[in-house]
Amino acid sequence: MLSEKDKVDTLATLGIDLSRVQDLDILMERILTEARRFVNADAGSIYIREKDLLHFSYTQNDTLQQRLADGEKLIYSTFHIPINEESIAGYVAATGKPLNLPDVYSIDPACPYHFGKGFDKKTRYTTRSVLTIPLENHNNDIIGILQIINAEDEAKDVIAFSQNDEKMMLHFASIAAVALERAQMTRAILLRMIRMAEMRDPKETGAHVNRVGGYAVELYEKWAKRRNLNQKEIDKHRDVLRMAAMLHDVGKIAISDLILKKPSRFNEEEYEIMKQHTVLGAQLFSDLQSDFDEAAGQVALNHHERWDGEGYPGHVDVQTGIALAGFEQSDGRPVGKKTDEIPLYGRIVALADVYDALSSARVYKEAWDESEVLAKIEEESGRHFDPELVEIFFSSVDVLRAVQQRYRDEN
Repeated sequence: MLSEKDKVDTLATLGIDLSRVQDLDILMERILTEARRFVNADAGSIYIREKDLLHFSYTQNDTLQQRLADGEKLIYSTFHIPINEESIAGYVAATGKPLNLPDVYSIDPACPYHFGKGFDKKTRYTTRSVLTIPLENHNNDIIGILQIINAEDEAKDVIAFSQNDEKMMLHFASIAAVALERAQMTRAILLRMIRMAEMRDPKETGAHVNRVGGYAVELYEKWAKRRNLNQKEIDKHRDVLRMAAMLHDVGKIAISDLILKKPSRFNEEEYEIMKQHTVLGAQLFSDLQSDFDEAAGQVALNHHERWDGEGYPGHVDVQTGIALAGFEQSDGRPVGKKTDEIPLYGRIVALADVYDALSSARVYKEAWDESEVLAKIEEESGRHFDPELVEIFFSSVDVLRAVQQRYRDEN
């Protein structure tokens, strides 16, 4: 448990720490982790405001996590609730007033809000103390809700949140909201770039790239834990990888509509031009300003390479697209990268992108059945895909399905 001095010290550096996290999803995870640590809480959730609704966006629950096997992740459903005074989170969003409830099963019937018991019944979890705080931006607009559940004492017994906990969490929430709004702006900028690509290529939807980003960080995290990387290093890489994965096909904005929107198969010349989207995407990030630029360039350039060396663009000079010296084939085309010559991020996004493409309906095809998708991934292990990543993929299918549900295509 944090001492009062530790809490004050944490508040002093919290803004700097959170400002280092750029991706929205990973920031929500970090905010919730820190908030729970701050008041020694067993569980918690974040809701993001979307017009007149609250979107249940992220949750953590130590009790439920401990029921899972090592390496498994807590899978949860996302949903929307209206902003009104009927639910606890809705009431806080509607009024802007925090709620500190010692026992949600003993709410005064005269109160307009009530506690929904469905989650507890479904999971055999017992929610008691709940602290719900509005997340307000600099204009005092509520952009989300932070809800912390079941404060615990040193003996792990559930207790009420104190008035001091509430006061501290209000300060915490004001700092977290600044970081959250910044991350939302970053995500919006990325999605606008993707919408530009979508205007050219209807396959590049916001839902598709969010799924690819979500799959990529799950695969990377398991890969990293196999190598006993520390959590700080893992979090740093997850942050930049998720955003980089979302922009894997951004180079398509420079490909002619005559090719990009051709309704039939490409001829050989057209296919060679289409392949250049990898190099063109990498060129956008070649003026390195940050770890993100490096990661995004790496992903754009390498996500069509194959483990067996039959992918593209191969060993090229990013600025010219021409084969590097010593890597020319007899016809002058570059030799493809193979196995560990392909950077890790490229290998991960290659698998994530193909998995989503096969699983998703498009104007020109139906979605494959999941059994067919999984069979194809297994068949391509050691050919198209890194065999270790395929092994990790199959150990993560439940979590990948949850990412799929979280970012469904709009009808």
